[in-house]
Amino acid sequence: MTYPPFHPHFAGDLPLVFDAASFSEAFPGEGQHIEFKEGLSADRIGDAVTAFSNAAGGVILVGVADDGSVKGLELNGEREAQIHRVVREVNNAGTYEIHSATVGVKPITVISVAPRRDGFAQTRRGVPLVRRGAMNVPLMGDQLLTFAAQRNVSRYEETVTEIAVQDADGALTEDLAEAMGWRLDQVDDRLEESGLAARTGSGTMLTIAGGLYVLDEPERHFGKCVIEIFRFPVPGGEYDKRLEFGGPVNQQVTEATQAIADELGSDLVVIGLRRHELPRLPYPVIREAIANAVAHRSYEQRGVSTRVDIHPTKVVITSPGPLPEPVTVANIREQSSARNGRVMKVLRLFDLAEEAGRGVDVMQDQMREHLLGEPVFEDTGTSVVVTLPLGGTVSPQERAWVQEVEKRGEIAPQDKVLLVHAARGEILTNTSARQLLDADSVIARQSLQRLRDAGFLVQTGERGGASYSLADGLEAPAGLRLTDTQLADLVLEIAAQGPVTNASVRRRTGLDRTEALRVLRSLVEDGRLVLTGERRGARYVLPKDADRLDL
Repeated sequence: MTYPPFHPHFAGDLPLVFDAASFSEAFPGEGQHIEFKEGLSADRIGDAVTAFSNAAGGVILVGVADDGSVKGLELNGEREAQIHRVVREVNNAGTYEIHSATVGVKPITVISVAPRRDGFAQTRRGVPLVRRGAMNVPLMGDQLLTFAAQRNVSRYEETVTEIAVQDADGALTEDLAEAMGWRLDQVDDRLEESGLAARTGSGTMLTIAGGLYVLDEPERHFGKCVIEIFRFPVPGGEYDKRLEFGGPVNQQVTEATQAIADELGSDLVVIGLRRHELPRLPYPVIREAIANAVAHRSYEQRGVSTRVDIHPTKVVITSPGPLPEPVTVANIREQSSARNGRVMKVLRLFDLAEEAGRGVDVMQDQMREHLLGEPVFEDTGTSVVVTLPLGGTVSPQERAWVQEVEKRGEIAPQDKVLLVHAARGEILTNTSARQLLDADSVIARQSLQRLRDAGFLVQTGERGGASYSLADGLEAPAGLRLTDTQLADLVLEIAAQGPVTNASVRRRTGLDRTEALRVLRSLVEDGRLVLTGERRGARYVLPKDADRLDL
């Protein structure tokens, strides 16, 4: 977010730190861009957010009395969630951020609100307010009409085209009617009611939103409204494969999602006698990322596609246009807003997108559930970029082992990371659990105790001295527990009993084929094993055994 230009303090490091004199100098009193609040009254905070959104932006300093004296109000997780809820109830709030500040020894909470780029905000009571001096003033009568006329309140997706409803593809129209639950003899009226068509002097014409669903090639009419996929086999290199998906947007989402899933494939892991196929990215994550990119993109940018770049270690999805207000990267999980609400609504009815506000949740939760890295969101100002890492700090073998453990009892998603570290031989404490989970001590303790109560961890000590280790009988495959040196020693022990194969190493360690081969080749290079045979006939023996066999 670009901080309001009237306050240079917000361009520096955070959190903000003031002494009494510098605070009074920076905030001499309430005015056009500054409002003081002692507490978090939902109506008063919502009114200030609305008024600043409809004017030039501003900052709300919570924990400060009307006369500028600092009373203090510390920002914690509960208060931050409360502020997000208040802003969510404002209709069309401007982009905002929440920060902590300290005045002397007293903490305060700062809500920075940017002006809306288009449209206008209303309180949860439906009142449009505007900031005038130190007052939040309601707009009424002619003032409201003039204000609304000055703002661009129409959405591009609602733009009426010159394409008549009767020129739409018949099969696609039937598909849309089925998804929407319409009778075929009422399609024209229902299209109009849904904002997918509009009645004009020339007849009933499709809007852009409607054309994206019932035209077989909307890209012929609306520019490059397609999805392009590029595969880059080498980091920093050129792409070696390009795919393009056009047609109705629901078809684009379905086909592009499947193509990405097919391209990525799965990691195959064998633990004991069981084979685990672990998708490199969960299908719901791919689908939701693509659906969001299509539904929230700026269709005004006619020459730009929705783009997907597949790299060896990540998938990057770029959607034209910035995040819709009031969503920012910082509040993307707490806030939701659809640039193209009608496009998104239809995608949901095709079962191709989650309910409002759930899309990012699903992506983040699914990645955690599968022990993969967190999605990374970036707003460049002209596009939204979502990076989905392929893999993370947890190996495919560890993910497969957790799946095995889950068969013995349910594990909460946030508990899995702790279980993996215990399987690696770590002794867990509340402090280390907090660091691994990036959570407070209460959540860390609850997670450790859930794993203990389920029989997966064993607790030693009490209270502040408690520590947790992997329970007996829950031994992880050796490949999860041993260092490279220990793995090498284990393979040499196997070789002392006779020739070693890649398969025998996998059975004993739980490593995959590639990792087992890496250990064996390292031992050959060090002269501690000798390779005999090739491919499926490859065997590894100790040097003394090789000499006896005249190898």
